[in-house]
Amino acid sequence: MVVAGLSAWPAQAVAAAAADAPFYPIVKPRRLNFPRDYGSHPEYRTEWWYLTGWLGKGPSAMGFQLTFFRSRTQHAPENPSRLAPSQLLFAHAALAIGQENVFLHANRAGRLNGTSLHADASDTDLRIEDWSLRRTQGNASETYEGRFSDKDFSLSFGASTDQKVILRGRDGFSQKGPKPEQSSHYYSRAPLRVNANVQWGKQKKALQGQAWLDHEWSSQLLMPGAVGWDWVGINLLDGGTLMAFRIRNKQSEAIYAHVDARDREGQPTKNWDSLRWQASGSWRSKSLIDYPVPMDLVLGAELFRLLPLMMAQEVDARASTGGFYWEGAVSLMKDERLIGRGFLELTGYGAPLRL
Repeated sequence: MVVAGLSAWPAQAVAAAAADAPFYPIVKPRRLNFPRDYGSHPEYRTEWWYLTGWLGKGPSAMGFQLTFFRSRTQHAPENPSRLAPSQLLFAHAALAIGQENVFLHANRAGRLNGTSLHADASDTDLRIEDWSLRRTQGNASETYEGRFSDKDFSLSFGASTDQKVILRGRDGFSQKGPKPEQSSHYYSRAPLRVNANVQWGKQKKALQGQAWLDHEWSSQLLMPGAVGWDWVGINLLDGGTLMAFRIRNKQSEAIYAHVDARDREGQPTKNWDSLRWQASGSWRSKSLIDYPVPMDLVLGAELFRLLPLMMAQEVDARASTGGFYWEGAVSLMKDERLIGRGFLELTGYGAPLRL
């Protein structure tokens, strides 16, 4: 679950992108249709494909993320000009090198034009210049192939799975508040097996690991009084998965929350249903934002800690979607014992999130 101020694109491009309910269709319960729903949904206000992962083992482990965002503005769709900013495409990429305590990230942004910037409507096939994410179907498995690069680093990967799609909420209809319109269509692919080629500086490595992909689209997410959200997706060592989020108010209290735990076969379990979020520390970033990391997940009398690979995993997205957010590789620990790895996202801590 990822968005970081999509309304922050330069004012001349999306001056009319403030919420106007009749302009955007509201998400309603329906059966998701694949492979069509792997693709883009340009009629909705916002959409993202979010792939995160861990590579390597032990002290040399790395975390990475590649996220594509699509945003529909309120410019008239009948405008024939290819330069009309009716659809915008953004991308964020990051590489966390734990052993060196180095966090590298980059952003891309532009108008969707079908050539150098592309978001296919029939399947996952996204491109901003030389950055890309594409799904391919094999006989027994599916693979997400991706690539991103910047002056200091690059990563190319194949992330495959033979498991079924995980439909979040009610068959892919995921509420983010008490009203039905405060919802998204949401599915995940996890766990994914990853093979990647990584380069940073003069170093190059071929690494393996696990990853997670989320795809959501919506026209309205934040309920009144909400300033942001916390989200976590964990690939458990026993083969299961844990996804949880909470929508927060300005007092950092949960005003809406949800948990979705699955066993190694992808079937829902009730093991984590009463989970609560609890900050166990605070870290101040270079942007002078205080983030609640490490973060604890409390389950009855049990306490699980989300321990960051490194503290400095704040994304500066001012050049694309706007603002700052913390997006980092974390280990899920129980009594100092590793039980899973994944990613934690913390938004709306420096300023209320605007969608």
